[in-house]
Amino acid sequence: MEKTRVLILKTGTTYADIRARFGDFEDWFIRGLAPDLDLTVVNLPEGEQPGDPTEWNGIVVTGSPAMVSDREDWSEKAAAWLAKAVDAGVPVLGVCYGHQLLAHALGGEVGYHPKGRETGTRVVELFPEAGQDPLFNSMPERFRAQLTHKQSVLRLPPDAVLLGKSDFEPHQAFRVRECAWGVQFHPEFSDTIMRAYLEVQAPDLDREGLDAQALLDEVAPAPEASGLLQRFSELVLKNKA
Repeated sequence: MEKTRVLILKTGTTYADIRARFGDFEDWFIRGLAPDLDLTVVNLPEGEQPGDPTEWNGIVVTGSPAMVSDREDWSEKAAAWLAKAVDAGVPVLGVCYGHQLLAHALGGEVGYHPKGRETGTRVVELFPEAGQDPLFNSMPERFRAQLTHKQSVLRLPPDAVLLGKSDFEPHQAFRVRECAWGVQFHPEFSDTIMRAYLEVQAPDLDREGLDAQALLDEVAPAPEASGLLQRFSELVLKNKA
């Protein structure tokens, strides 16, 4: 039987020190997705092309140090490509930058959060609509998640269903139609990777009025959030069958 083909759209790379210790974004997604998927990584900023969206049974879009609002050429092309994927009914999961890029692609607005950066282990709260959502319906109403971002989805796409929020971020998770999800949090992050991010960010966090040590002390595992990658895998496998 032909394996289920899932594309990882790589939209950037992590800090050099973190990459040397833990690998890059795609490695963390590969670790979290189901092992029986046939995974392919396409590096968009390096000019690699994903082909026709319908060639894939599922699509995952990574985070990035880039900013969607800069509208770099590779990013705008990826947004147009994602819109075609959604139109074709291909399951899509956008994470952090991917979440924002998906929203931008489908008519939402992305920009800097007016209150600055959100980072560390935070609690995501789901709305009642998540109970009827095929990806989120088995998740608890409140769960820990790893977060780090400066930009946000400021306005959802017109037909989006809002699924979750945090105290800081009103748009933590959304779905468009029946096949596309965006999550601002990082299901691919372990608590160890979250700590590594905060250690790199610490000087900037302190300058921004955030307490880097307190954020480090609050880091905790986030198994429910991490399980989202396995649930997306199961959804893609079921959809192909």
